[in-house]
Amino acid sequence: MSLVSLLHIAGILWFVGNIPSNGHVKLVGAFSKCKFWIIWVRVFFCFVYAAVLILRFYALDRVFNQNKSFKGWATALGILVVVIINVLFCLVGQLLDDDLTIMSMDWLEACDGTLEYRVACIVFQWVLWVGVAVLIYRLRNIQSSFNEFRESLAIFVVAIITLTETTVMNIAFKNYPVMMPHRIEKTMVDTLCANIMIWLILGHPVYMCLFHRRKYETQWLEKLTKDGHKNAYEVSSAGQGHTTAYAKMEDESAFQNTQLNFGTMDVMASAFYGNQTSYYGGDLIVDDPTLRSGEMFQNPDTLPIALRNNLHIHRPVLNGPSMYANGYPDLQGEGRRVI
Repeated sequence: MSLVSLLHIAGILWFVGNIPSNGHVKLVGAFSKCKFWIIWVRVFFCFVYAAVLILRFYALDRVFNQNKSFKGWATALGILVVVIINVLFCLVGQLLDDDLTIMSMDWLEACDGTLEYRVACIVFQWVLWVGVAVLIYRLRNIQSSFNEFRESLAIFVVAIITLTETTVMNIAFKNYPVMMPHRIEKTMVDTLCANIMIWLILGHPVYMCLFHRRKYETQWLEKLTKDGHKNAYEVSSAGQGHTTAYAKMEDESAFQNTQLNFGTMDVMASAFYGNQTSYYGGDLIVDDPTLRSGEMFQNPDTLPIALRNNLHIHRPVLNGPSMYANGYPDLQGEGRRVI
C-alpha cells in the first residue's frame, strides 16, 4: 500500500504541475517560475508516476518469479537507479539554457517548452513504459491469488493511449501551449489517465471491502487454500504459523477469541472442490463420502482450516510485497510454491 499511496501522491502533483504549465492560471509572482513548475513538478512527477509502477511490478516479479525478498542491497540499488535517472534528467533540463528547454512568454503570461525538450521528455516516458511492459509480461504466470496481470495490462493500455495522445499533440500542434482548447484537453487527459490507473488497482478491493467484506474475506481465504498458501495464515496444527507480507498477522489478544464465521458447507469448500458451487464462489462436494469419514476429523492436516482444533484464525492484514523477507522455499506438490 505504500507504493500505491506514493502513486496517488505523484498523480496529484502531476496534476498540480499541469495547472500553471498549461496556462490555467496567470503566471505572475511565484507562478512565473516556469522551469520549476514544468520540470520539477509536471515532468518530474509524471516520471515518478511511471517509476512507482515499475517498482511495484518489480517487487511482485522479485518475490513471485525470482523467489527473492524485496529488501536488501539489490532492491535498494534498483530503487536508487530509478530515482537517480529521473533526478538527473530533470537536473540537466534545469541547468541548460532557457532557450533550449523552458521559456517564459511574458506577453501571454504563460510558459512554453522548446520542441526538442518536449520530444526528449516524451522519448524518456516511452522508455519508462517499455520497462513497465517488460515487467507486466513477466508477471503473467504468477500464482492466481496474487496474479494482477489483467489489471496491469489495463493500466498499460491506458498509459499507452495517454502517451500516444501526448506524442501526437506535440507533433501535430507544435504551438499547443498557446492554444487554450488543446491545453485544457491535455490537462484533462493526463488527470483522467492518472486516476484510472490508480483505481484499476484499488477499485475492486475497495468496493468489496466496503459492501461485501465477509464474502470477500471468505473468497480470499479459499483462494489462498486452493493455491497452497494456508500456512501464511497461521493454520498449522502445531501452532507454528508463518506469515508473509501479503498475510501479516495482528498478534493481539483481541483476536484470540474470534473465529471466521463460515457456513458449514462453505467451510468444506476450503479443502474440497467439486462440481457444486457455494454462495461464496467455492466448489462443494456435498455427497463425497470423505466428508462423513471419522478418520478425516482425527487428522488435523485434512480438516478445513476453520474446523481444526486449538487454532486461532487471525484476521489478515494485507500489505505490499516490500515487507516479504524470505521468498519461497522449494516446489511442493503440483509445482506450486508453498509459503
